[in-house]
Amino acid sequence: MTDEEVADRIRGTESDRVERKEALSDRVRRAICAFANDLAGHRRPSLVILGQRDDGSCVNLPIDDRLLTTLAGIRVESAFAPFPSIDVRRMTLDGCHLAVVVVHASSSPPVRHDGRIWVRVGPTTRVASPEEELRLSERRRTANLPFDVQPIAGAQLADLDLERFRHDYLPNAVAPDVLEENHREVIQQLAALRLVTPDGQPTLVGILVLSNDPLRFVPGAYVQFVRFDGPELSDPIIAQQRISGPLQQLLRRLDDVIDANIRTGLSRSRTSAWRPTETRRSNTRYKAVTSWFVCDGRPHDTNDRLLQ
Repeated sequence: MTDEEVADRIRGTESDRVERKEALSDRVRRAICAFANDLAGHRRPSLVILGQRDDGSCVNLPIDDRLLTTLAGIRVESAFAPFPSIDVRRMTLDGCHLAVVVVHASSSPPVRHDGRIWVRVGPTTRVASPEEELRLSERRRTANLPFDVQPIAGAQLADLDLERFRHDYLPNAVAPDVLEENHREVIQQLAALRLVTPDGQPTLVGILVLSNDPLRFVPGAYVQFVRFDGPELSDPIIAQQRISGPLQQLLRRLDDVIDANIRTGLSRSRTSAWRPTETRRSNTRYKAVTSWFVCDGRPHDTNDRLLQ
C-alpha cells in the first residue's frame, strides 16, 4: 500500500481492515493475527494504527525507534504460528504521530496467536468459531492447489476476454452436445474449467489463456526467441524477439517467427550423365505447431517442434 492509500484508510472508520490502538499491548498482536487470517477474504492489506483512540483522536504516543523495532519483531515472535507478514511505518497525519502496522493476508491460514485463532468480524476481534476455523483451513487447502489453478492476486473478471472464451476456448474445451445442454452462466463455466476460482477470481491459467495482457500479472509470461550465428550460445546473435500475449496467439506468433528465420539452401547433384537434380535443404528441421487444444480445462499444445 502507498502512503496515500494508508492515509485514506486512517481517516476512515474502524472496520474489518482497520484497528486503532492507543498503545502497544497483546490486543495489537491479536489484531495482527486476525488481519493475517483475513476471514472476509479481502486478499488486501489491513492496518493496525497505534497512537489513536477509537474515535480517531490523537493520544500523542511517542513514536520512537524502540517502539518501531518492537513492532517489527512481532512477526517472528514464537507465539505466532505461522509467522504473519507485516510492514511497519512511521507516519504523521494531521499533526498526529502514528505507528502503522500493515498486515498482509496469510497464504497459509489459520494463523494462531498463543494457540488461538483470532478473526476479524466487522470492527471487532474475537476467537474464531469452529465453522470459521474450518473456512480458514479450506482456504489453506485451496492455496495448495496446483500452481496453474491458483488465483492471481489483483486480477479481476474484467481482465479476461470473455468473447475469446465463448468463441475460441469453450468450443474446444467442451463437447458440442454438452454445450447444447449447458445453460450455466459464464462465471460458472469459467470456474468449471478452472479459469477462475469459485468466487470469480482469475487463476493463472485463466490469465495466460484469456487475458489480453498476461505480462501485467505474470512477468514471465513470454517466449524469448533468439537466433544465433552458430551452434553455441556464445555465437553472435542474428535476431531476437520477445513474444507475449494470450497463449493461443503466442503460439501462432512463435510459429511465424520460427518460419521466418529458417534458412533454405540449394544443392545441385547429378544422378546420371543426362539428368542433374536440385535439392532444397533447410538448416533447421522441425515439425510445426499444427494445433492447439485444451484438456481438463487447461491449455496444451502439440508442441512437437524439434529444432536442430
